[in-house]
Amino acid sequence: MSKINIAIDGPAGAGKSTIAKKIAKALEIIYVDTGAMYRAFGLYCIRNQIALDEKSLIDILDDIHIGIRFENGEQQVILNNEVVNAFIRDEAVGKMASKVSAFKQVRLKLVNLQQKLAEKKSVVMDGRDIGTYVLPHADLKIYLTASVDVRAKRRFDQLQRKGIHQEYEAIKEDITKRDYRDMNRAFAPLKKADGAVEIDTSVLTIDEVVDKILQLIKTL
Repeated sequence: MSKINIAIDGPAGAGKSTIAKKIAKALEIIYVDTGAMYRAFGLYCIRNQIALDEKSLIDILDDIHIGIRFENGEQQVILNNEVVNAFIRDEAVGKMASKVSAFKQVRLKLVNLQQKLAEKKSVVMDGRDIGTYVLPHADLKIYLTASVDVRAKRRFDQLQRKGIHQEYEAIKEDITKRDYRDMNRAFAPLKKADGAVEIDTSVLTIDEVVDKILQLIKTL
C-alpha cells in the first residue's frame, strides 16, 4: 500500500481511539492519538499549577516539549523527556486537556508535530479537528458519533472496570460540557469535515465499525 492518511474525528466516548488502533493494526500503519498530546500538555499544567488564561499558556509554550515515539507498535508520549503514558489517562488530566485545547497557540504547537508525522508516514490519526484542520487532505475522513447517554455509559463502565466510582449523571454532565467546549471553541472546533463519512456507533460493536471503515478503505 502506498502512503495513506486516515482522519477520524468525533466527540468524547464515540470510540475513536479504540477503533483507530484496530484500523492501524489491520493496515500495519501507525496510530497517532492526538488527544494524548493534549493530555500531556494538560498534565504539565496540573503539575505546575498553570493558570488557564492565554498569557500564562503562551508563557510556558517554550518550556513544554511533547514528542511521540513508537515502540513495538505502541505510541509513547514524551513530555520533557519523560514517558507519561501512565499519567495522562487520569480523569482530571482529561478535563484539563479539553480546557487547554481551546487555546489557539496550544493547538498550533501540537498540530505542527501531528502534520510532520503524517507527512512522513502512513497514519491513522484521531482527534477533534483532524479532517477539518490537521489533515484536510486525508485520503479518508471518518466522523464517529454516538448519543450522549451511550457515551456516558461507556465511560461509566470503563471507570467501574478500573475500580473507580463516579456517578453516571456527573459523567454525562462532564461529557456534555466537553462537547460544548469542543464544538464552540473559536479555533478549529469539532465538526464533521467536508467529505467525511459519518458513522453512529451507538448500536454498533467496535468490530462492526472497524469492518465498515476497512471496507471504505478498499474503495480508495
